Amino acid sequence: MNLLGGVHVKQLEGALQAASTRQNVISNNLANVDTPHYKRSEVQFESLLREQLTGGTLAGKRTNEKHIPIGPNQSAVPEWKTVTDQSTVMGNNGNNVNVDVEMANQAENQLRYYTYIGQINHHINMMRTAIDVRR
Repeated sequence: MNLLGGVHVKQLEGALQAASTRQNVISNNLANVDTPHYKRSEVQFESLLREQLTGGTLAGKRTNEKHIPIGPNQSAVPEWKTVTDQSTVMGNNGNNVNVDVEMANQAENQLRYYTYIGQINHHINMMRTAIDVRR
């Protein structure tokens, strides 16, 4: 039995990976603020996870063709998706990066990342407490 392999930890792991990727995407957007015709990108994860957890369109993964297909899969963690915004233009050079928006997104992403780390640490501490009680 893998104590840290539960659904909750897998979801947090996916969220941490998405936050890390989001940090790279935001940094890339900021680095290209003056690049002509550069289009900003963003990472979508939380909306995909929320959709899955609230009974969205994601289906269960079948490991054998004889298994019965099931509806929304609570144990799977969706992959994040990087989306490029082609529809807007901010400057005369065709670029659509707004430094203020990107900095706000970066601050929000940092808060999410630290929250995810805190939740994982709490889970690990709860496991340690449970193990200590058994001794």
